[in-house]
Amino acid sequence: MKRILSLIAAAVIGGLLVLGGNYYLNPGANPISSDDNFSQEVKNINVSAANGVAPLDFTGAAEKAMPAVVHISAEGAAAKRQSSGDPFFDFFGNFRNQGPQRGTGSGVIYTSDGYIITNNHVVDFAEKVEVTLNDNRKFVAEVVGTYPKADIAVLKVEGANLPIMRTADSDLAKVGQWVLAVGNPFNLNSTVTAGIVSALGRDINIIQSQQRDAIESFIQTDAAVNPGNSGGALVDAQGRLLGINTAISTRTGSFEGYSFAIPINLAKRIADDIIENGSYQRPYLGVSIVELDDEYAQELGVDVSQGVVIENLVDGGSAQFAGMLPKDVIVAVDGKKIRSVPELQEAIGRSNVGDTLDMQVIRRGKRQDIPVRLKAG
Repeated sequence: MKRILSLIAAAVIGGLLVLGGNYYLNPGANPISSDDNFSQEVKNINVSAANGVAPLDFTGAAEKAMPAVVHISAEGAAAKRQSSGDPFFDFFGNFRNQGPQRGTGSGVIYTSDGYIITNNHVVDFAEKVEVTLNDNRKFVAEVVGTYPKADIAVLKVEGANLPIMRTADSDLAKVGQWVLAVGNPFNLNSTVTAGIVSALGRDINIIQSQQRDAIESFIQTDAAVNPGNSGGALVDAQGRLLGINTAISTRTGSFEGYSFAIPINLAKRIADDIIENGSYQRPYLGVSIVELDDEYAQELGVDVSQGVVIENLVDGGSAQFAGMLPKDVIVAVDGKKIRSVPELQEAIGRSNVGDTLDMQVIRRGKRQDIPVRLKAG
C-alpha cells in the first residue's frame, strides 16, 4: 500500500512540475482554460473574416444586413404578363390571369431617410406598394423611378433614421468568396442563405429578351434564392451590400443551383441618378460590338483572346468623336480589364454623361490609350 501511495504522489508531483514549468516558460499560456482557447479561436475567426477568408459562421454579417432588407407587397389593377416558361426568368411571385395582380418581393434600404432599391420587375405593374421593415413597421411606398434596361427601381417611404448597411466595392468581388442572400422568399420574412460567388460578368439574356440595349453583367452565386428574393441583398462576409438579387436559373420556378445579382456599383449609379434627377441619365459609347474569341484574335493579329471588338461606329457618337476605329479591340477601361461585352456595358453604364474614360485598345497589334468623353444616348 505504501508503495502504491508513493507512486501516486510521484505522479501528482510530476504533473504539477510539468504544468508549472510550462507556465514559467510560457507565462501568457493557460493550457487548462478551454474558455480562453475558445476566445482565441473566435479571435482567429474574426481576423480571417476581416481578411476575406470564410468564417465559421455569418452571424455578424446577417445581423448587419437583415434590418436593412425589407418585404415589398405590390398590387396592380390587372395582370400584364406571366412567366414565359424560359428557364432563365425573374422570380417575383405568382401571376394571375384574371383580377388584380399581386406579388411580393424584397428591397434594400439605401438611405436612412427612406429611399429603397429593388428590382423593376417587382413593381412595374403596381398601383399600390407597401413596405414592411424587419421590425414589422409598415409604410406605403412611392415609386420614384425605374430603369427597366437594368431591372432597377427606387422606392421612397416617409421615414427617418432607418437602418442601412455599408456598401462594398463590387469591382473587387472575387470568384470563390463567400456571400449571403438576404430576402423574403415564398413570403417568408428575413431569410438568410449562404454560398459563394461562382462567376462574374454573367449575361443570361433575361433583361435583353424584353429590353433592347439592356445592361446585364450579373454576379453569379450559388446562394439559395427563390420567388420573393427579387430586389433583396447580396451581402459579403463583412455584412456589406455587394449586389441586388435579381434572377435565378431554373426549370421548376424554384432554386436549382444558380442565382444572379446586379453589382452594387451599377445599382448605386442608377439609383443615385433616379433620386437626384427622377430618371437615369445613361451614357453611350456609340458602337456596335462583339466579343473577341481565339479565332477572331488570330484574324485580327492580336496577342489576346479576351476583349471587345468594335464592329461599327455610330455617327457623332462618343467613340467616333474620340477617334476610335472599327476593329479596335477594347481591353481595358480606366485600368480595369475588359474581357466581355457585359463588362464593357457595366463600365459604361456606371459612368456619368460627360465623364472621360481612358480606353485601352489594341489597333493593328499595338496597344494605345484613347480618352473618350461620354455623351448621352
